[in-house]
Amino acid sequence: MLTLRERQINAIKQMLNLNQPQSKSIIAEPVWKILVYDRVGQDIISPLVSIRELRELGVTLHVQLHSNRDSVPDVPAIYFCAPTNENLDRIHQDFQNGLYDIYHLNFISPIPRQKIEDLAAAALQAGCVANVHRVFDQYVNFISLEDDFFILKHQNSDDISYYSINRANTKDEEVEAIMDKIVDSLFSVFVTLGNVPIIRCPRNSASEMVARKLEKKLRENLWDARNNLFHMDAGQVGGLFSFQRPVLLIVDRNMDLATPLHHTWSYQALAHDVLELNLNRVFIDEDAASEKTGAKKKAKACDLDNNDKFWMTHKGSPFPTVAEAIQEELEEYKASEEEIKKMKSSMGIDGETEVAFSMVNDTTARLTSAVNSLPQLMEKKRLIDMHTKIATSILNYIKARRLDSFFEVEEKIMSKSTLDKPILELLKDSEFGKPEDKMRLYIIYYICSQNVPEFEFERMKEALQEAGCDPTPLAYVQRWKSIMKGSLINQQINPYEGSGTKTVSMFSKLVSQGSSFVMEGVKNLVVKRHNLPVTKITEQVMECRIGGEIDDYLYFDPKLLKGGDVLPKSRAPFQDAVVFVVGGGNYIEYQNLVDFIKQKQTANATRRIIYGASTLNNSKQFLKELSLLGKEIQGSALT
Repeated sequence: MLTLRERQINAIKQMLNLNQPQSKSIIAEPVWKILVYDRVGQDIISPLVSIRELRELGVTLHVQLHSNRDSVPDVPAIYFCAPTNENLDRIHQDFQNGLYDIYHLNFISPIPRQKIEDLAAAALQAGCVANVHRVFDQYVNFISLEDDFFILKHQNSDDISYYSINRANTKDEEVEAIMDKIVDSLFSVFVTLGNVPIIRCPRNSASEMVARKLEKKLRENLWDARNNLFHMDAGQVGGLFSFQRPVLLIVDRNMDLATPLHHTWSYQALAHDVLELNLNRVFIDEDAASEKTGAKKKAKACDLDNNDKFWMTHKGSPFPTVAEAIQEELEEYKASEEEIKKMKSSMGIDGETEVAFSMVNDTTARLTSAVNSLPQLMEKKRLIDMHTKIATSILNYIKARRLDSFFEVEEKIMSKSTLDKPILELLKDSEFGKPEDKMRLYIIYYICSQNVPEFEFERMKEALQEAGCDPTPLAYVQRWKSIMKGSLINQQINPYEGSGTKTVSMFSKLVSQGSSFVMEGVKNLVVKRHNLPVTKITEQVMECRIGGEIDDYLYFDPKLLKGGDVLPKSRAPFQDAVVFVVGGGNYIEYQNLVDFIKQKQTANATRRIIYGASTLNNSKQFLKELSLLGKEIQGSALT
């Protein structure tokens, strides 16, 4: 069955095929066209379709809507943008300037009736009504980063960030606008999936606002006979989740502030935390030669996508495992390269000599086979080199900031284990990490401690300031903790139960063989398998358990004629879930859900979870949002 990402790719490819279904039987010559997108459209397309694939689909030129563009006659122009006033004004301007002969207008989310009337009036005024061939609502207003992971926004994600949702002085109409943006995108997700979910969420939170608005929007669409977008609902051909409807669990970031700040140990999450992985791409400084010559450093883009088998296999693995796997791949490649060299020399082929191939049939066949596999070998070498650069860069950060030690200490705090050194001593240790790392460590300690006396809190704050930390996030976290008393974090004795690490003695494959990775001083940590708070709630919701935290969760079914939040008495467990975090997600939670669902697979039933979030910030960015919220509290205290 097609994943969410594959369905979105198909929708984009159909749009690029001038909204005609793609023919699989005959590979037709593509129609050449121009793609004009805004920033939002670019963010949606870039993790899905490569430049090479755009070329294969007949896109000869892809340009920004708001750039200076020349007129290109005789070629259709496909517009892919949000229906904002700014974008529509620019389209009106293009009509006036007669930039293209044929316009195919595709809006990322539905264009309101009034705006479409304005568009028609502009086309009439410019005398280009006949040139506008199609106007489509695409319902693809979300970004698929993985087959089972989506976010709503990348550019201007501040609009729907944790900070925007939790500000003290946000006006009601601003909150409504934020929730409407989130609902619009979530609606697009379910139109793309072809399913109407059952919705669960906690009471009295931003997630409840999203759930109620989404239920209303889904119900209105279902009961609109002319515009129903869910003809292909679950149980029929087309729905992603067959036979049974999925459950949509909407939770609030406030349920767990520790995980987004937690130092991490898996490859993908580390790349996001220290290298700022964005839209499946990281930028790595080119080799150290530039440092010696004093030349300006070049940053090389590395794409980490589904076509990279190494990445798909190891993105969730602990970092030492990844380093060992890269070393193995490198040795495998060297062995293949060596074999080709030996065959060439045994046939007398060197830079100047050629021998008649027919005389050595067996070796010829082997060499031909090896030569035929050269493209795959070269691609393998490119990927090994790329992952070596990425892993080396991450390793440098681990050593410089003692990230392995921070991860280990935080796991001990979360699992309520005894620390080797008091937390105050760690904060005062000038050799131990950066100020940002210490602040993250202390916030996790503060969140996970039942009671921190005021005098101790002030001592810690003083130590953090002496270490060069900005103390403003603490004002917000302190208020958050007092508000959240009685929630999941405090109801459970330990919401992070089962976490922790153990140290394995040696890096067996990296020590002896002249490895690229000098792991001296880095701990070989093995992470204990445990469920994070979001995963624990997901498990309870999927199992329809009674007697847990979810008894108080609201229940919405958009298919019922009358709205309501009454829980049905008999409920079968859900096979499929979409977990959505209002206020931002992270790769740590995503990987935790992936690991959880792998364990739940049985011979008779395949279970699926899709993880989504309004935004995707790394710990540094999330800490900055907490700092902004803390400044507001301090500002209001002063006035």
